[in-house]
Amino acid sequence: MARQILNTLYVMTPLSYLHLENDTLRVDVERVKKLQVPLHHLGSVVCLGNIMVSPALMHRCADDGISLVLLDSHGRFKARLEGAVSGNILLRQAQHRLAGDAAFALKVSRAMIAGKLRNARQVLLRGAREAADEADAKMLTAGATALRASVRNLPLTDNLDSVRGIEGDAAKVYFSAMNGIVRRDARATFTMDGRTRRPPRDRINALLSFLYSMLMNDCRSALEAVGLDPQLGFLHAVRPGRAALALDLMEEFRAIMADRLVLTLINRGQISANDFVEREGGAVLLEGDARRAVVVAYQERKQEEITHPLLETKMPIGLLPQIQARLLARHIRGETETYLPFLAR
Repeated sequence: MARQILNTLYVMTPLSYLHLENDTLRVDVERVKKLQVPLHHLGSVVCLGNIMVSPALMHRCADDGISLVLLDSHGRFKARLEGAVSGNILLRQAQHRLAGDAAFALKVSRAMIAGKLRNARQVLLRGAREAADEADAKMLTAGATALRASVRNLPLTDNLDSVRGIEGDAAKVYFSAMNGIVRRDARATFTMDGRTRRPPRDRINALLSFLYSMLMNDCRSALEAVGLDPQLGFLHAVRPGRAALALDLMEEFRAIMADRLVLTLINRGQISANDFVEREGGAVLLEGDARRAVVVAYQERKQEEITHPLLETKMPIGLLPQIQARLLARHIRGETETYLPFLAR
């Protein structure tokens, strides 16, 4: 299955063959044409799983500024092909200089984690308001109260490790409380015991990991679009192959663009226990058609409108990484005194 949503083409059918035909991208499955898209309609191509891409198409995508993203069959980021790096060299110089400025890195990291925790708190408060069970409402309210205390403690931190410590402790509270938002008749199969990543150990973690991979790719694209280096972050440590700044930027969007969607998919019955498989060693992974359903739901979520509290303008949720990347670039250039994260209402 191949599906174009906005300017991104998602290819999900195993053994699909993508190749260049004149000025179009053609998708064949078992030598039968399934889709053909003009290249000028595309900004990126995302391949999930065992997808084949012709060298000629790779070269053309690089020439035309179309990013080619490779994810494994369960949504984990594997690689990204893109053309020559563009962007304002002065902005990147400022970014590299300020990444070594401990005070600046601390200030930006505090803001990003404050945004993350406040948005996570809104998820818990909303769950408490809508809870049918009084015990669930109390647990969610207590979790929200704990997150508020964590936000208040952030200005007291004097180094990045302290920020990471507050974030880590708050995440344990948040994910534990989040179980109270899952509808009661689904908790036998959808309950998480903390956040587990590599590999995910339960169905909720499998969904989160899948969505976080797509969100990280969106944040990386947003940073590149404004000319920032996605590899050099302020909060996340720099490692080979790690898009540290994309991981920084996505922190404030995890709750509103991924976590809430996971809960919606479960509570509406759009994802069931049969959509997962458990591998040897305890890894739980999202399977087959369910991956397609989650991709579609994610793109539909990105088209929902939200009011940006700083700009006081309605916009699709999917544009938030682009907006925040531009605000971060302005702060790095010295045009604003602080970086203001996105705060959901």
